[in-house]
Formats: sequence, structure tokens, C-alpha cells
Amino acid sequence: IQLIEPVGYLDFVALQAHADVVLTDSGGVQEETTYLGTPCLTVRPNTERPVTITSGSNRLVQRERKQLIDAVRAALSDKRQQTTLSRPELWDGKAANRIVALLRHMN
Repeated sequence: IQLIEPVGYLDFVALQAHADVVLTDSGGVQEETTYLGTPCLTVRPNTERPVTITSGSNRLVQRERKQLIDAVRAALSDKRQQTTLSRPELWDGKAANRIVALLRHMN
């Protein structure tokens, strides 16, 4: 674990992309790590982004020391065994193309 000063958004995304595991309580971070294929542990009892759980990239974790440590160890072990996580359907970076095609089709 490395503690750093706050960084800008692009630097933060780069840190997530190169992390072995991300620990968060942010819904946005859950989505970003899912897209990036970085394992995520969300320190909350629930999530408004359930697709991150069903895709296997995110796991809910209790806020107690032992559970956090065990979850990080498990995520690191899983990361070593699994080289890529699957992105949810349509999370391919081509949403704008699909929207434009739909708009063109409407005219």
C-alpha cells in the first residue's frame, strides 16, 4: 500500500489501471475498475452498480480490519490466477457509435 497526495482524474485512472487491486467506497471507481479489468473491493454493504459484482470484477467487503485484509489477500491471489476479467456486455467503448447510429436511424 502506498499513500499519496490527491491526483487528477487521468492520473487516478492510470493508477487504477496499473493497480493489483483497488479498495473503494465509490460507485464510479467500481465502474472504472470493471472497465479496466482491475479487481475492486468495495467497502460498503451494497452497490448501485450490481453489474460490477456479476462480472466478477468487484466484491463487497465489510469495513472490519480482518475482513479487509482477507479480501485483499484473496483478490491478489485471484489476480495472479486470472489474467483478464470479463467486461459487461456493451462496455466496449463504442457507446457513442451506437447512439449516433440510432439517431441516424430515427430520421
